[in-house]
Amino acid sequence: MATIYEVSKLAGVSLATVSRVMNQNAYVTDATKQKVLDAMKELDYRPNSAAQSLALNRSDSVGVLVAELDGPFYGPVMAGVESELRKAGKHVIIAAGHDDEDTEKDGVEFLIGRGCDALILLAETLTDEYLVELSKRDTPFVMLNRSTKTLESQCITLDNQLGGYLATKLLIDQGHRDIAYISGPLWKHDAEDRFAGHKQALEEAGIDLDPGLIFESDYREAGGSSGLLQLLNSGRKFTALACANDEMASGAMISAMQKGIRIPDELSIVGFDNVHYARLLSPSLTTVEFPINEMGKMAARWVLKNAYGKTKLTYNNYFSPKLIQRHSSKPPATQ
Repeated sequence: MATIYEVSKLAGVSLATVSRVMNQNAYVTDATKQKVLDAMKELDYRPNSAAQSLALNRSDSVGVLVAELDGPFYGPVMAGVESELRKAGKHVIIAAGHDDEDTEKDGVEFLIGRGCDALILLAETLTDEYLVELSKRDTPFVMLNRSTKTLESQCITLDNQLGGYLATKLLIDQGHRDIAYISGPLWKHDAEDRFAGHKQALEEAGIDLDPGLIFESDYREAGGSSGLLQLLNSGRKFTALACANDEMASGAMISAMQKGIRIPDELSIVGFDNVHYARLLSPSLTTVEFPINEMGKMAARWVLKNAYGKTKLTYNNYFSPKLIQRHSSKPPATQ
């Protein structure tokens, strides 16, 4: 196996210069850098990452905590994070929190224990108090899809209330007055905010909120399906349904069609997230875009700037949702 000394000799440079090239030090000319890289390639030299970590007091790895590893939402998050970090020569270690406070805390401690240089947290159950205490430790972190007042500079958020408002406002503008709603778990920050947007749109239009047209679900396809069936069984009239995410909207669409309900002729449905399959449903799903892949990239850039000193990088802390109008909603038949 080739050694750093052989690379140094073949490239005709000092050991310190080879080390600077491997550590991506800016104070190396392009010509010298290329000589070192060519020598490493010719000798098939692979740096010892463990030794580099000890020498630099960093691991070049970033910990990512997400709720789950499946579903159409978390994949784009992790893809956005990983692609941005990989370009900078960093690696990702992932832990799942499963919407449980103790499991999320265990995930954080695991990632810190693995020597991660920074953390990206998509955490639901960690308390603000815990996050404040975590901020006093040595590992920097950024939060996705959550806002904590005392840590605003470490939060990358979407205006979920505006998104919920846009979804219901579209249905109102199309002429619907009897609008049902399937929410996510209301203990979650984003589900609460999206429901607040729904209520805001109804209030502005002078429409009373009917508790009988609200179903709290779980952000899962099966939850959307059972939610629609329960709303139908309630006997209450509604011509439109807003769902707090696309998974539940797709479940509701399946149940509606199984019941012989034509979408959108007899029931308009709007989702939230704009996951990859939303446009492939039949009819294609009207939804609110959650740019989660781009937000993942922004979280990675936050880490590169704040943990690795890439000061020239810029990132956005705040994202605004937009409505994606497709074919699952239209004015009610009486219009």
